[in-house]
Amino acid sequence: MGRGMKAGKKPKAPGMGNMQKQMQQMQAMQRKMDAVQAEIDEMETTATSGGGAVSVVVSGKKEIKDIQIKPEVVDPDDVEMLQDLILAAANEALRQMEEISQNEMGKLTAGLGIPGL
Repeated sequence: MGRGMKAGKKPKAPGMGNMQKQMQQMQAMQRKMDAVQAEIDEMETTATSGGGAVSVVVSGKKEIKDIQIKPEVVDPDDVEMLQDLILAAANEALRQMEEISQNEMGKLTAGLGIPGL
C-alpha cells in the first residue's frame, strides 16, 4: 500500500474528478442550448417580395405561418410571376430564420472552440 492510503480504499483514477466536472459542464451547456432553441422556436420573421406585394412569415421551427398577397399582383394571365414572388419571399424568410438561429446558437457556443458551431 502506498503512502497515505488506507486499507479498503481504492486510489482515484487520474482525471476522474476532472471528467465529472466536464460532464456537468456539458449537461449545463445542453440545458442552455435547449432553452435557446425553445426561444428560437417562438420567434418569427417576415420577408417580402415584389415591393411588398407578397409577404411570408416563418416561425423559428422553420414552418411557414402566413402568406399575404396583395390583390393587385393576382393576374390570371401571369400566374408564374405570382409563384415566383411567393417562392422568393418564402425562401428569404427561411434564410433569415436560419441566420437568426445560427446567430443565437453562436452566442451560446462562442469561445468553446467547437468547429462548425
